[in-house]
Amino acid sequence: MRGLRHLPVVAVMLAVGLAAPVFAQEKPLGSSLQSLLDFAKGKNPEYAAMQAEAEASNERITPAGALPDPKFRTELRDITRMGEQNATLSPSRVGSTKYLLMQDLPWFGKRDLKREIAEFESEGAKGRVMGTWADIAGKIKTSYAQLYYLHHSERLTQEILDLMARLEKVAQVRYAGGLAAQQDVIRAQVEQTNMRNELITLEAEQRYLHARLNALLARPSSASLAKPEQLNPLPQLARLDYASLEERIRARNPQLFADESRIKAAEKTRDLTYKNRYPDLTLGVSPIQYQNSVKEWELMVEMNIPLQQSSRRAQERESESMLKAARARKEATSNQVLSELSESLAGIEAAQRTENLLANSLLPQAELTFKAAIAGYETGKVDFATLLDAQRQIRQARQDQIKAQADARMRLADIERLLGEDL
Repeated sequence: MRGLRHLPVVAVMLAVGLAAPVFAQEKPLGSSLQSLLDFAKGKNPEYAAMQAEAEASNERITPAGALPDPKFRTELRDITRMGEQNATLSPSRVGSTKYLLMQDLPWFGKRDLKREIAEFESEGAKGRVMGTWADIAGKIKTSYAQLYYLHHSERLTQEILDLMARLEKVAQVRYAGGLAAQQDVIRAQVEQTNMRNELITLEAEQRYLHARLNALLARPSSASLAKPEQLNPLPQLARLDYASLEERIRARNPQLFADESRIKAAEKTRDLTYKNRYPDLTLGVSPIQYQNSVKEWELMVEMNIPLQQSSRRAQERESESMLKAARARKEATSNQVLSELSESLAGIEAAQRTENLLANSLLPQAELTFKAAIAGYETGKVDFATLLDAQRQIRQARQDQIKAQADARMRLADIERLLGEDL
């Protein structure tokens, strides 16, 4: 029994031990781009609002094609029985009671057109939902790439700062031995001060981006975010072909999808406007009660007379103009989207070429120059200004390399925003 008393404690310890690897695998928010996108998809209020509007638009389809509610009318006739009695509201005591049940019937095809208009408007709302998410995801991807650049620039600056502190010590030793001027030590200290100032600037820019990302994630602006670990790999060059991307954008771009739905709705609206040249009908049936029994039946047909031709012609011209506007709007959107696609592809190509040039040529050359400058300074063959220039070159090459990587991802984010999906 003494051993059994410790079983709950052992079970809890085992459970915690088994769960620990699971918890360890969870990455903090912000360490990966996908974690930010998943969080925003469930929390962003703008996206949620657009989804609710799309759901509301979808619910308009059924009532748009339904018949109007029937109408019921009751008439109490001769409530004084030719003055023989006081006024009464009892159907069995008045002269007669007429009951009229009426149903409005739109002209043939009008209900179908109204339902189709509602369907296309619902499709347009879905396109706006996709466009909203594409914009939000694009902003998150761009901010993540910028954060990646700032974080790695900060780390690079800190590494160079540590290197400058070591170079300062070397300069102090050489100055103490009379092999270098005091100006070398001062230059090293000034360079460190400039780098500390850059670190402050980089830290402030990261806080701005954190606030921007937190706004997209519907979190407090001061909420913490993890450092971005790595950028997503770029797609293969075959998937960045302009012709194939143009075809995909024409078929899937959320803005073009919404504009196409707007065109179809405008076409059906025009057809419905022309249908208004024909009258709508109202059918009715009317039993007439005398005292306690129904002794007469009446049938009723009513229609509106479309005499206001000038008004209808104006409505028809309006519908034609709205259709032209919808088509022109889609053409303008298509031109803008394809222009942005061309710019983004050119940007990716330039960023990749820059990164390859830096990684394969400039950066190795700068590293060799810096190593030679250090060796030359230690032997007194190179002055400290040359060493600083070599350090600045290698630092600039590394920063440009990181910037090229981030720029390529930001351009990719623009293309994926245009596509409405990831590549």
